[in-house]
Amino acid sequence: MTGLPDREVELLDALPASAPLLLRSLGAGVTRRVTGRRPATLPVRQVRVHDVTQDVARLAAYDRVCGFGVRDRVPATWLHVLAFPLQLHLLSADDSPFALAGLVHVTNTMTLHRPVTVSEAVTLAVSYGTPREHRRGVLLDLVAEASVGDEVVWRGVSSYLVRGETLPGTVPGAGEVDLPVDFPHVPTDNVWRLPAGLGRAYAAVSGDANPIHLSPLAAKAFGFPRTIIHGMWTQARVLAALDNRLPDAHRIDARFTKPILLPSTVRFGAAATPTGYDSVVRSRDGERSHLVVRVSRV
Repeated sequence: MTGLPDREVELLDALPASAPLLLRSLGAGVTRRVTGRRPATLPVRQVRVHDVTQDVARLAAYDRVCGFGVRDRVPATWLHVLAFPLQLHLLSADDSPFALAGLVHVTNTMTLHRPVTVSEAVTLAVSYGTPREHRRGVLLDLVAEASVGDEVVWRGVSSYLVRGETLPGTVPGAGEVDLPVDFPHVPTDNVWRLPAGLGRAYAAVSGDANPIHLSPLAAKAFGFPRTIIHGMWTQARVLAALDNRLPDAHRIDARFTKPILLPSTVRFGAAATPTGYDSVVRSRDGERSHLVVRVSRV
């Protein structure tokens, strides 16, 4: 059914609710920092849910918030949203050495192997990849797949940095996403104005209710002067801007370089390449990038 390595499978009856898992994971992270005790290795386990029926109304709301036109085909980032509760399930488990609190989403890659429609039921599976060394800590990969029947239709790898930590079994290497911090050749002529409530709007449709996106007090507790928008909203907004130009099967590589505070004004641009598009979201003054995305046909 899946191209993920053979491992113990934890089969769930349905996708878990995200909010309780977020709270549990955040609490576990605080406890582990206070006590200094945590599991020494990553669990070798895949969590899976079969035949997930997609919610048409929720998809339509997601499309509106992210800028997609409403249609039967789903964006690649929507399948990440569907798999996100399984990421939280692994991160909040007692045998996970790291929790959501303190993780920094630095890169991801996702491949849409063919168009997926909202009427198709999907089987979702998530597991940890091999942890990797990083000059600032440990990189964790959460590997997700969506299948229709026996066909893998989408694969995504979300890489999170755990700063200041070590873990046995880490391997050297930069991983699957190799992008610069900016694409200087891409002009950013399009202006996006992001309202203060955008984090709450995205949380409502994605299920990612991390407090740093919702509460100024929580954001300040984690070192941000104001709330920040989800990186996955920014990536989805880039894909929405390119939507009519994307091939049926494509790979998306993204690097999150600097958080976007809310409210904010940012600039977007894209340039065609021999295999697809290079895109960048920069600050209003154009001096720094927030996100770089490379889309290529597969």
